[in-house]
Amino acid sequence: MYGILDCNSFYASCERVFKPHLIDKPIVVLSNNDGCVIARSEEAKDFVPMGAEAFKYENVFKENAIHVFSSNYSLYGDLSTRVMSILSKFSPDIEIYSIDEAFFKLDHVKEDEIADYILIIKNTIEKWVGIPVSIGVAPTKSLSKVANKIAKKYFEKTHGIYVITNEEQRVKALKWTKVENVWGIGRRISKQLKLQQIYSAYNFTMLSDDYVRKKFSVVGLRLKQDLLGEPIIGFEAVKNKQHIATTRTFEKSLKEYEPIKERLATFANACAEKLRIQHSECMCLYVFLKTSSYSKVQRNVGVVIHLPYATNSSFIICKYAVKGLNQLFLKGYNYKKTGVIVMGLKPESQHQFSIFEDEKPKHKVLMNVIDGFNLKCGTSKIKIANQDFKTWKMKQDYLSPRYTTAIDEIIEIKCN
Repeated sequence: MYGILDCNSFYASCERVFKPHLIDKPIVVLSNNDGCVIARSEEAKDFVPMGAEAFKYENVFKENAIHVFSSNYSLYGDLSTRVMSILSKFSPDIEIYSIDEAFFKLDHVKEDEIADYILIIKNTIEKWVGIPVSIGVAPTKSLSKVANKIAKKYFEKTHGIYVITNEEQRVKALKWTKVENVWGIGRRISKQLKLQQIYSAYNFTMLSDDYVRKKFSVVGLRLKQDLLGEPIIGFEAVKNKQHIATTRTFEKSLKEYEPIKERLATFANACAEKLRIQHSECMCLYVFLKTSSYSKVQRNVGVVIHLPYATNSSFIICKYAVKGLNQLFLKGYNYKKTGVIVMGLKPESQHQFSIFEDEKPKHKVLMNVIDGFNLKCGTSKIKIANQDFKTWKMKQDYLSPRYTTAIDEIIEIKCN
């Protein structure tokens, strides 16, 4: 049996952990630079659409007493880690699907004991971390997603858990599930299915194998079989990323070269750190520079920089990222965004040495020391000289404290 754990209104729930007076109150969380709404509590969904531009909805926020927060990824990431850590104590085999979702196996639990077992999981996470969760269980991964939707939709009746164990439950659940809500069926495929009068997940499973394979490839056929109760879609092995990007929108438009150079160097170093974490090296970079889409005079340019050898050294990647910026930067424009994408990734263990030009051996030793020190201290204490001391410069007017990851922002309790 497969289970999926889903944290309810995760970003909003993270804010409520340390602000319990906001429970049952409408909350929205904004994207980087407080640009648009990326998360909403259930109470806010009737007033604010997903992706709404924050400045256009300021009056809506005030009129409906909606609490607004800047995205606090340090807090969200740490609480997510705690949830997943607890889940791993109950299941020896888990697959983290996103920051607030994880699949897990229950092969070690008897079928008639599953409901009680997952209720213990739910209660433990809510008690130890304070994040409300919903859990769906079924014979396959895709059916567990359906079970999870039922658990969330009928929360009062299910208490946040739902288990599909027999054929009657499976059929009933699939007839209830709209085809566009099936895990793995996107907007484009659902439109094609509706043209064929296929409106539910159950209708989809009634299509012939030949038709599904022809129209939606073998991936669609595997999904159909999984929905029929055959565990075709298993756990996926964790794969290294094929490219890594670090991009940010500036808090305000920048005209001068030096502050843009500093931001770009910071982004390049972040990419290099991520490369070293997954033990990869890159062969080329893509550097871009953009003005605001609202600017009267626009300039959106990018360039690919090929490196002389594969590397994950912050020194080399920063050096060539700045070379790219030098090719792109022109005075007279109000630049709003820049970024670095490292591409052509290869395993560090397969490094091809060159007789004529290669990375200095001391770079790798120095990078290991810097990474070790920064990991021990919890933040990037050691930086490249062309970086600013501050990690990011973003507009975050509604940022809550990093209660669990910054010692100077830890919650204070007054005892009288």
